[in-house]
Amino acid sequence: MKKVSRKKFSSDFKVKVALEALKEQKTTAELAAQFELQPSQIQLWKKQFLENANAVFESKKPDSGKKEELESKLYEQIGKLQMQNDWLKKKLS
Repeated sequence: MKKVSRKKFSSDFKVKVALEALKEQKTTAELAAQFELQPSQIQLWKKQFLENANAVFESKKPDSGKKEELESKLYEQIGKLQMQNDWLKKKLS
């Protein structure tokens, strides 16, 4: 029995195919023949593209707040470790 391996496609390729499908200049069957894919795969990528399109316009500012919060927690942890280290040095001396 022949083992079928799955092809892995880059995100750039998927975007290219999805955009071509959205243009609707060719049928899904024509695109499938052009890109050597199954029509259902093209429809799936098109659907995923449309569902995630709003992420392009989302604000990136909340992520910077998370970064600052993480950074302050790390500095707090560093301070605690330095205090513990100093205390242990005194105890061992």
